[in-house]
Amino acid sequence: MEKIWFSEYQKTGIPETVELPAENTSLNDVFERNFQKFASRDAFIFMDKVLTFGQLDEESRKFATYLQSLGLAKGSRVAVMMPNVLQYPIVALGVFRAGYVLVNVNPLYTSRELEHQLNDSGSEALVIIENFAAVYQAILGKTPVKHVVVASVGDLLGTLKGTIVNFVLRSVRKQVPAWDIPGHVRFNAAMSKVNPSNYKRPSLTLSDTAVLQYTGGTTGVSKGAELTHRNLVANMLQCDGIFQSKFGNQDGQPDDRIFCALPLYHIFAFMVCALYGMYKGQANVLIPNPRDLPAVIKELRKYQPTFFPAVNTLFNALVNNEEFKQLDHSKMKMAMGGGMAVLPSTAEAWKKITGTNIIEGYGLSETSPVATANPPASMEFSGSIGIPLPLTDVAILDDDGNEVPLGEQGEISIRGPQVMKGYWNRADETEKVMTKDGFFRTGDIGVMSPEGFVKIVDRKKDMILVSGFNVYPSEIEEIVAQHPKVLEVAVIGVPDEKSGEVPKLFVVKKDQSLTTEEILAFAKANLTGYKRPRYVEFMDELPKSNVGKILRKDLRKPA
Repeated sequence: MEKIWFSEYQKTGIPETVELPAENTSLNDVFERNFQKFASRDAFIFMDKVLTFGQLDEESRKFATYLQSLGLAKGSRVAVMMPNVLQYPIVALGVFRAGYVLVNVNPLYTSRELEHQLNDSGSEALVIIENFAAVYQAILGKTPVKHVVVASVGDLLGTLKGTIVNFVLRSVRKQVPAWDIPGHVRFNAAMSKVNPSNYKRPSLTLSDTAVLQYTGGTTGVSKGAELTHRNLVANMLQCDGIFQSKFGNQDGQPDDRIFCALPLYHIFAFMVCALYGMYKGQANVLIPNPRDLPAVIKELRKYQPTFFPAVNTLFNALVNNEEFKQLDHSKMKMAMGGGMAVLPSTAEAWKKITGTNIIEGYGLSETSPVATANPPASMEFSGSIGIPLPLTDVAILDDDGNEVPLGEQGEISIRGPQVMKGYWNRADETEKVMTKDGFFRTGDIGVMSPEGFVKIVDRKKDMILVSGFNVYPSEIEEIVAQHPKVLEVAVIGVPDEKSGEVPKLFVVKKDQSLTTEEILAFAKANLTGYKRPRYVEFMDELPKSNVGKILRKDLRKPA
């Protein structure tokens, strides 16, 4: 493919290529070097408790030793179901350092969703925060999980503070439902029962699988994007190539703070906050609940971040908050938007208040995730998703896999070292999204300018994007159709000022007594919050094609 945009790289200072390390290396090599290099620096901060890189080295090695003591084979899958707490980086790195595969799990999953992911991944161990232990308890014996480690929010906050925090969460806020998991081990007990000198460093290569990142992909049921150490190391170095164009080829400064309000189990934060921050020696300020704006403001006031990755919904909430407008933003170097489109009005307000632009990027779980980004050196909000990262080809393809002329619409397709190995144990699904010459077909429709800037126009499939999370109508329809009073159901996305889009149900009743409240309650019991429909419209019949297929496009017209 002709690199029509090569001249654009020359203007921006972004390197056209980055050098990947030798095949016999892994993420472990990258981080072990940096544990020594940045030992005394802050790595993660949570509720004012600081974990230095030296402590992260020690604690993650300890957890790796515990995992190895369970007798799991190399490459075994370990599921981690946690919000942004200090245990997350310790556990995630512990999984890598033990030679296992990290399976990121959304902690807001219902029992049904958790059961699917544990079975699909074949996870033999689960590390879960106690707030959600009851969710796992409901599926005991239905998954391959043999070992369960239960953590509490206060585990690493010190005896006094940790006890108070746990008491408040359990007894005052009632955020820890009663649970009983036979044979579980408490996180602190697991950490104290092993001798780190028994740790055996695994032999890993860039080709080994590092993470199963679950996604609906471009179609259907949730699948595990199989990301190798090469995929993640490459994307980390590619992101660095983009940021070098503004900050030069240097480590982060000791007082750099990444404001991590995105969930670490989501691939965007996992890469641009956790992995990239650890690579550059920068501290992550962990925010467990970005919807709690007073708490977010309090942390912003205290830590004055230099780098702020987020989705449009959070940016928009902040620019409309009077307290945020009064904060000192003088240390802010850059903000980055991803997961969903940043609205021009939001970007304009952000620039006015903070003095920095929101740099938009684009990617998917299948691309580790970053595939394109706007050059930070230009620091102007463009509304595009930028140009391809170093070592990345982006093609705009028609339905037959041919490149369309510049300026014409087609499917955004990506080729590069960050593109997944495939969907875990789903060769048929992998084949659907990969072209013969190695391009991953994203399902997003876009256009490319002569300078190589890509703009998203629409989505090829019926995917709904809720606050940066992919929601698939077929999954919601499958659940709602199980309601005994529902005859037929269809789902579309409708615009929402807060979330970008939200699901809307169209229902044909089987029993005329069915109410909107019943439908929404049924959805609440079976679907994670962001997947739940916000609107219900009852119809006498759904529009269908001549072969009986429900026509969602006809439902969108009046919406």
